[in-house]
This record gives sequence, structure tokens and C-alpha cells, in this order.
Amino acid sequence: MEHGDPKDPQEHRPAVRPARPEDLPRLVELVHEHVAYEKSAPRPADLADRLGPQLFAEGARLWVLLAEAPDGSVAGYAACSAEFAFWDARHYLHMDCLYLAEEARGHGLGAALMDGVAGLARELGLDQVQWQTPDWNEGAIRFYDRLGATGAPKRRYALPVPAVPAVPAVPAVPAVPAGAPAAATH
Repeated sequence: MEHGDPKDPQEHRPAVRPARPEDLPRLVELVHEHVAYEKSAPRPADLADRLGPQLFAEGARLWVLLAEAPDGSVAGYAACSAEFAFWDARHYLHMDCLYLAEEARGHGLGAALMDGVAGLARELGLDQVQWQTPDWNEGAIRFYDRLGATGAPKRRYALPVPAVPAVPAVPAVPAVPAGAPAAATH
């Protein structure tokens, strides 16, 4: 078969690959689409500058897999990091995000991304992937159920931590001058 033949099964197979530095602009576009889809607060304008070192520095502990549409365009992503499950006393792969552009859904890219995430877990020596999805995202829930994943009802919280913690005021204790008798205690 000639390359580019529309009957070539390789031509239409979903492709999943690790993100590269040159993918950051498109990845950030997808993140912003994802944020809007989930009706979340806007993210910082310098997101690419902040994500780049986390993804591509020596010893990075964040991995992003990209899904490519048949035309080679980046149509989705899955972002993962290794985490520790205290109750189980083991590490697992946490999938923080999985997102496909609307026009890319229903073509096997989501399943290909999940296969890629499972492969990443195996490569890292981890035997489980965990993630969350909003309870209103019924399409995602059906998708994950079809994959054989099991859900657990839980609510996710976030607690902002101030840069400089407030220190409670402590009443000043008057200093005892040197040589003065100490107060008696009982």
C-alpha cells in the first residue's frame, strides 16, 4: 500500500505521544478550552512558561501525553503525575486531566489516550491509575465506565495557602532586668 492511501489502516489510527517543548502553545490552548468546558476560573497568562519547566526539566515528575488526529493536529491531552496512596501504601499514577477538543470526540482518541496513560503507568512500574471527573460530566462518566474503571464518590477540595502565614499576636512579656529577683511561682 502506498503511504497516504485512504484504505491504509495506519492512516486513521489514533496516535498518542509524549508532549514536546514545541507543543506548549497548543497544549495551553487545550488547557484553556478544558477550563472553559469545566466552567472553572481562568488560568494565568504565563501558563506555558510555568508548565514548561515542570514537563521538560531533568527529573520532571509530570507527564503529558498528546492525542493526534488523523491529520496530525494535536486534539487532546492527558496530564499525569506519580502519587502515593497512604491507605494502600503504594504509588499510583494520578491522571489530573484528560481532555479532547469537541470535534475530536467519538473517534477513538480518548481510548487511545487512556491506553497511553496505562502504558505510562506500566513503564513507571505502577499498577493503578486514579483520576476524578466532575459529577455533571455524564459523557466522561459513561466513557470511563465503558473502559471498566470504577468510580468512588468523593469531593475534591482546594485550600489556598498564603505565601506568608499569619502569626498570631502573642502578648509581650516584660523583661526582668538583670539582677532583679525572679517572681515566686507556686
